Amino acid sequence: QHSLFSVFSTFGPLYSVRAHRNAAVAGPGSYAIIKFYSAGDASRAQRACNGQRLFQKSPLKVCVCTKQKGFQQQVLALNSNKCQELANHYLGFNGWSSRIITLQNVSGFDGENEELEKTLQKRSVKYLCAVEVTLPNHGLRTRGVALGEADIENSEDPLELVTASRRAQKLATGKALSSAFQKIVTTHVSHCLFCLLVPENGKVAVEYNSTQEELTDSLTEEELKGLVEVNPVDIE
Repeated sequence: QHSLFSVFSTFGPLYSVRAHRNAAVAGPGSYAIIKFYSAGDASRAQRACNGQRLFQKSPLKVCVCTKQKGFQQQVLALNSNKCQELANHYLGFNGWSSRIITLQNVSGFDGENEELEKTLQKRSVKYLCAVEVTLPNHGLRTRGVALGEADIENSEDPLELVTASRRAQKLATGKALSSAFQKIVTTHVSHCLFCLLVPENGKVAVEYNSTQEELTDSLTEEELKGLVEVNPVDIE
């Protein structure tokens, strides 16, 4: 898998690389399923690598898979690090920016669990974060809001409270950034607010889908902060 990743990642960011041994009835050998974020990158990799001896003695047969039925799986949200990697690759390091609009401690807002927490002698700290991602070259922006929570084993220890607070803040910020990016770096155009379009010529464009606009993207900063304060646990 490492050799496959090293070769094919030169054509563009990879979503996943999976190597498998052939079934017994198919004879000795192996096959791999390599998923790119961009269909254009996958096509270039196929044309360049098909029939070549990349890291083995025999020529490699590379095909573009067009049937997804046998490989369907649950689509999970990308973490913030992967989102930033894709944004840097397709938009450039100066092609986007992010900032935290608000990061609030919302611990204790769910008072209905207070007695249960006291009984279990275990508490948690919660932070709610709102992040804005801007694409200056395209004149667009998108927002994400998420909740981060970290357990406190010993509520009497001030150091543990500080450590848990930092974990919750980091988690909330990362999830909010990921939420904002999901509207941009997604392949499901009908379910996103923005979508990166990467044609064969490599010139990136951003498509806006107004029918999928969310409340958090249209509010002013003051309105967003107010919404976060009123509904801390309902927005993720």
